[in-house]
Amino acid sequence: MAKAYFSAGCFWGVEYYFKRLKGVTKTVVGFMGGELENPSYKQVKTGTTGHLETIEVEYDPEQVTYEALVRYFFEIHDFEQVDGQGIDIGTQYLSAIWFSNTTERDTAIKVFGELMQMGYHPATQIRQAMIFYPAEDYHQDYLDQRDETPECHVWRKVFL
Repeated sequence: MAKAYFSAGCFWGVEYYFKRLKGVTKTVVGFMGGELENPSYKQVKTGTTGHLETIEVEYDPEQVTYEALVRYFFEIHDFEQVDGQGIDIGTQYLSAIWFSNTTERDTAIKVFGELMQMGYHPATQIRQAMIFYPAEDYHQDYLDQRDETPECHVWRKVFL
């Protein structure tokens, strides 16, 4: 198994879509990017901790590639929105791909470049992965527990 990290606004919507993707074995919502250790949702929500709402995606590389995950990530959120995602505005809701090695970084840059060649203007940041802090238990599988669907995320085909 391998892990990948993505931020795209409200982590509930990102989790909702990734957990339905073939090859994904587990998802955990949490936070990445700030200096505060073990931040709470309440702290991150203020936008002052430097953390982004992030999802940890555990996947089987024999069933789905990292590049396929990156492409899917771009298809489940508005990667051109600069200040957040949908109605969620603030630094904690920015779009980011967190790479753990040069292969992941290069893959993210490649796909980003393809989007630009297609005429898009991605606002997504490509950042070095940091410590991932899981969110409180009640945030895990939040939408499924309530039998709800995402408000700020929809899947749309971008890549052929």
